[in-house]
Amino acid sequence: MASKAITVGVGIPMIVVGALMAWLWAPLEGDLQSQVELIGSTIGILGIVFFISGLFYTKEPVMH
Repeated sequence: MASKAITVGVGIPMIVVGALMAWLWAPLEGDLQSQVELIGSTIGILGIVFFISGLFYTKEPVMH
């Protein structure tokens, strides 16, 4: 059972914001382009981690 709150509420917005920072905002910066790309890609990667963890989250431990 996946957690929609983590996946949709945190993961997807972080991926979108990170992508927008890295692809749209970074080329507009002069001296700080590499730092903006780094922060944007880091936010995007953390968004992917939250997205995947939201898919595997369960409130009750799975015992086999």
